[in-house]
Amino acid sequence: MKLTILGSGTSQGIPVIACDCEVCKSTDKHDKRLRCSAIVEIRGKKIVIDAGPDFRYQMLRAEVKDIRAILLTHGHKDHVGGLDDVRAFNWVKQGGVDVYGNWGTKDVVYKDFSYAFAAFRYPGVPEIDYHVVEEEPFYIDDIRVTPVPVLHYKMPVLGFRIGNFAYITDAKTIPEPSMELLKGVEYLVVNALRKEEHLSHFTLGEALAVVERLKPRRTWLTHIGHQMGLASEVAKELPMGVELAYDTFTVEIPDE
Repeated sequence: MKLTILGSGTSQGIPVIACDCEVCKSTDKHDKRLRCSAIVEIRGKKIVIDAGPDFRYQMLRAEVKDIRAILLTHGHKDHVGGLDDVRAFNWVKQGGVDVYGNWGTKDVVYKDFSYAFAAFRYPGVPEIDYHVVEEEPFYIDDIRVTPVPVLHYKMPVLGFRIGNFAYITDAKTIPEPSMELLKGVEYLVVNALRKEEHLSHFTLGEALAVVERLKPRRTWLTHIGHQMGLASEVAKELPMGVELAYDTFTVEIPDE
C-alpha cells in the first residue's frame, strides 16, 4: 500500500487568510497545509479519503489520473466541498464515481450537490454513486475496508481501516468498540489540531495518548492548525515513531 497525504491542514488550511503569525508566514513547506485529505493506492487502485475544497488542486499536484473510490469521513465542508470536481473522473471512467460515507454525510452531499441527483440533470454535472456504510466492513472490489466510528464532539464521523493501516480525523472521542477495531494497527494517521484544549478535536496530548495505547509502528498527525506551532519546533517534542504529516508526504506501507 502506498499512502500520500494530499492535505494535512484544518478547515482553514495554512496559511490562514489574513493571519500574520509565524506559522502562516513560514516559508517551510512543512508549514503549508491544504485541507485534510489522503490517498491510498493498493493493488493498483487509488482510494481517496475526503474531497474538500482543495480537491481539484490536490489531484493535479499528485498527478492523479483516475480513482477507484472516495471515502468520506463526515459532511463538514472542508471534507466534502470539492466533490463537484469528480466530473473529471466521470469523463475518464465514462461513469460515476463510487463514494462511501454514513447516513449523515449522505444528507449533506445530497443537499449541497442536489443538482447532481436531480431527476433532470444539467449536462456535465458530477455523477456520484453514493453508498451508505455504517459499522460493518465492506469491500471495494477485493479491498476490505473497515469503518471505525468516532465522535467529532457529538457528530458521528467515520475513520477507516485497510489492513494494518488506519486513518482517523476530526475525532475528539474514540469509543471503546472502535478502539478494539484499531487493535493491531501498525500505521496510523490521526488528527491533532493544536496543543490547547478544543471542543471537537484531539489536542496533541490526546492524540499521543491514543498512540500510546495502540502502539502502532509509525504514526502521522494530521488536521493541524496554525496554533500548533512551527513544524520544525513541534517535531522536537514528538516521541519516536510519531511525525507531523505534511502535504505531498508519501510512504510505502508493508502488507500485514
